[in-house]
Amino acid sequence: MINIIKQEISIDEALKRKLEFICEFNHTTATFINGSIRKVDKSNLSYIEPHKIIINNTTFLAFNYSNELYIKNFGNKILISELDGYLKAN
Repeated sequence: MINIIKQEISIDEALKRKLEFICEFNHTTATFINGSIRKVDKSNLSYIEPHKIIINNTTFLAFNYSNELYIKNFGNKILISELDGYLKAN
């Protein structure tokens, strides 16, 4: 049987402050869900689950120490600096 070990990763405080500032500027709030590392026991396989940020019923995915946000999936990405324009457009 395959055992999967899940280890939670807390969101980087600098990233969280940037996103909270942008949300405050746009008069909205964000919900943060921490990501995790999932490892397959007795192997070298692992998967990093991104942090989820929910703003106006839209889920954004983010990794610590990254300047990019993914919108709903890994197919659409924007820079954190472009989030303000995206929130105003939608």
